[in-house]
This record gives sequence, C-alpha cells and structure tokens, in this order.
Amino acid sequence: MPNESVGRTVTVAIVVCVVCSIFVSTAAVTLKPIQDRNKVLDMQKNILIAAGLIEEGQKADYEELFKQIEARVIDLDTGDYVEDVSPEDFNPRKAAKDPAQSVVIPQKEDIAKIKRRSNYRVVYFYRDGGSLRRVILPVYGKGLWSTMYGLLALDADLNTIGSFGFYEHGETPGLGGEVDNKKWKKKWKGKQAFGPDGQPDIEVVKGTVDPDSPEIDYQVDGLSGATITARGVQNLLRFWLGDDGYGPFLERLKTEVNYG
Repeated sequence: MPNESVGRTVTVAIVVCVVCSIFVSTAAVTLKPIQDRNKVLDMQKNILIAAGLIEEGQKADYEELFKQIEARVIDLDTGDYVEDVSPEDFNPRKAAKDPAQSVVIPQKEDIAKIKRRSNYRVVYFYRDGGSLRRVILPVYGKGLWSTMYGLLALDADLNTIGSFGFYEHGETPGLGGEVDNKKWKKKWKGKQAFGPDGQPDIEVVKGTVDPDSPEIDYQVDGLSGATITARGVQNLLRFWLGDDGYGPFLERLKTEVNYG
C-alpha cells in the first residue's frame, strides 16, 4: 500500500506554505528599508534633474547634491508655508485620500481628473547665491490609462518653464509613453506657462507647432497617436498652475523674489 495519505499530503502542503510565508514575510520586512531608501533617492534624482543640477542618466551622489535643494510644505488654498509639517514626513498621496487632509474637486473644475486634492503639497527650491533659480512643482493627473506623476520646474520669473517631465506613469509604450522621450521633454524648455492675462495658457497642440503661430511661446508639439495622453498633460498642467493648484502660492512667491 502507498505510504501517502490525504492527511499526510495536506500536512506537508501546510508546512510548505507556512515556511514559504515566513521566508516571504521576513524578506519583505528586511527589504522594506532598502526599498524606501531607493524611492527617496529616485525622487531626489528626479528633482535634481528638474533643478538642472544633473542631466538625465547622469550618475552622482544624489544625497549630497540634494543638500542644495530646499523643500517646503505649502497650503494650496492660501499659498502660505506650513511650518509645523516636515517635508520628509508628509505624504501627499496618502493625504489626498484622507477626507480630513484633502478636498473634493468639483467635476467641472477637475480637468486633471484627480477627484481629490490634498490641502498641502511639498515644493522644492533651487537657489544660487541666495537668488532663486528654479522652483520645482510636483504635478499629476490622468492620461489615457494611468495617473501620470511629474515635476514642473519654473525659472526665477515664475513663468518660463525650465524643465518638465514625468517620473511615473502607465501610458502605452511608443504612444502615450513618449512623455518619457528626451526629445519631447526638451521641447518644454523656454516655453511660457502663463499668458499676458496671467492665466495658464500652456498648450499641447495636435501635430507640430506652427512656427508662425502667435501663440508659439505657449505651445508644445503633440504626441503622435496619443491625443488623449497629450490632452491629459495639458489639462494637468493648467490645473496645477491655476487657482485650485499652485496659483496662490506662485502669487505669494512673487512678493519674495528679487527680480532685480
């Protein structure tokens, strides 16, 4: 007769599952600090790229270079700094899901399609010799398939785009995924975020920008075959640059910046 029985088979299966669970749990707990540190370093790298301190793909001591960056928590409604909240401890994604730390965006105004917006956000400054060089604004909004997370850097005039790019998205490779294309990202440099009326006028056109267009300073080439993603990029930027986003903060910051 066979030595195996149903009970013995079940017992062995349970033991194997328990042992595997212990190994997986131990690995998860052990690796979490490393994973968390890598996330921080990756974000620092992207902020340094936005600040113009390193080039994309450049290896560097990110922690050391990041000492040149000043992080501040701001109140989006007032534009004021929030002194009693640490930028290192504040998690804007968690805050956006917490009704006590966020607000619902009315559907008519929610052009970025984010539904809720945290009351606070973290912004980043790069100063040289005491003078503001760039302010880096984290932005996000819906594309075709995903929520796209990026960084918009404005030069000291708070209008000229110094850099713009996404560090996390799930758009279609070769189509909407071209938001990662270096050539396309370079097209943003030097564009104007706001029009003469002070409203966010940045536009992602369908096709290529007409060199004779009177709006050329506010226009960027579209993404071939990715109209919805391109529209999402335009809409999220206009949202975050507007009154429901960083608008109040940028107006407040203008009173601090030495334009001389």
